[in-house]
Amino acid sequence: MIAETGALWPLLLYAALVVTGVAALLALSHALGQRHRSQAMREPFESGITPTGLARQRFSAHFYMVAVFFVIFDLEAVFLFTWAIAWREVGWAGYIEMLVFVAVLLAALFYLWRAGALDWAAKGGSGRTGRLPSPPRGDD
Repeated sequence: MIAETGALWPLLLYAALVVTGVAALLALSHALGQRHRSQAMREPFESGITPTGLARQRFSAHFYMVAVFFVIFDLEAVFLFTWAIAWREVGWAGYIEMLVFVAVLLAALFYLWRAGALDWAAKGGSGRTGRLPSPPRGDD
């Protein structure tokens, strides 16, 4: 714990320098920056191209699902990598926990595969629609 105030002055000096530097950069940017007041500068654009349609387009839920699957299995790789680094320290208990972890992920992947969540297009006559099954209702 820092008891004396003499040891605190470098921290305060550093904080003052940072605040002064940020303020100076903002002031310099405001003073030297370009100012455009035309209507074209107020319109959003993508890579220099003026938009022609609406920005609110509908995308298939499959894009979202692929992103979620990527995050899930990317995290699996992170956990497996850290387990592989520390496998000597965690011993058999860590090994069994990793087996359970991988088994749960494989069961989830198998469920999603069987439910048709990984299908990008509806197959004619196969009964799969590419959507997760709806939850059961209480009136069945």
